[in-house]
Amino acid sequence: MNAKQKLDRIDLKILAELQKNGRVTNVELAELVHISPSPCLARVKKLQSLGYITGYSAHIDIAKLGDTMTVFTEVTLSNHRPTDFSRFQAALETLDSVMECHLVSGGYDYLVKFVTGGIVEYQETMESLIEMNIGIEKYFSYVVIKSPINRKYLPLTRLFGDDEADK
Repeated sequence: MNAKQKLDRIDLKILAELQKNGRVTNVELAELVHISPSPCLARVKKLQSLGYITGYSAHIDIAKLGDTMTVFTEVTLSNHRPTDFSRFQAALETLDSVMECHLVSGGYDYLVKFVTGGIVEYQETMESLIEMNIGIEKYFSYVVIKSPINRKYLPLTRLFGDDEADK
């Protein structure tokens, strides 16, 4: 298997299952994807070495820890040279309140997801970014009230394999 080759159905099943439960034992994973444990472990190690698996993490129920606020922000830059995009992205990388940053097409340049301790912290963050003179022309903020759908995994086998593998 090389990084340019399409993964087979079993590799996709392994990735799909590990997305759902990164703590699954190799024996359980092998049962879920219908192969024996030894080849399953070899495939997982190969997927890791090829960079398909980049790490493992725990999903945290942030609401149990305290109050937070999620804000999606549309950002439009004044100029659109590569250096303008780089400068903006470099500034965002320094902020731990930035969870996601997407360069998008359409009526604005970036869609940024912030998670802060509240509206005051968010506004201070935005004012700080404006003061840094990193080319922000305008921004619009959308405070998240509720997230009724928040999937932690992608439908890999549907996107990249056969539909039967997701069942």
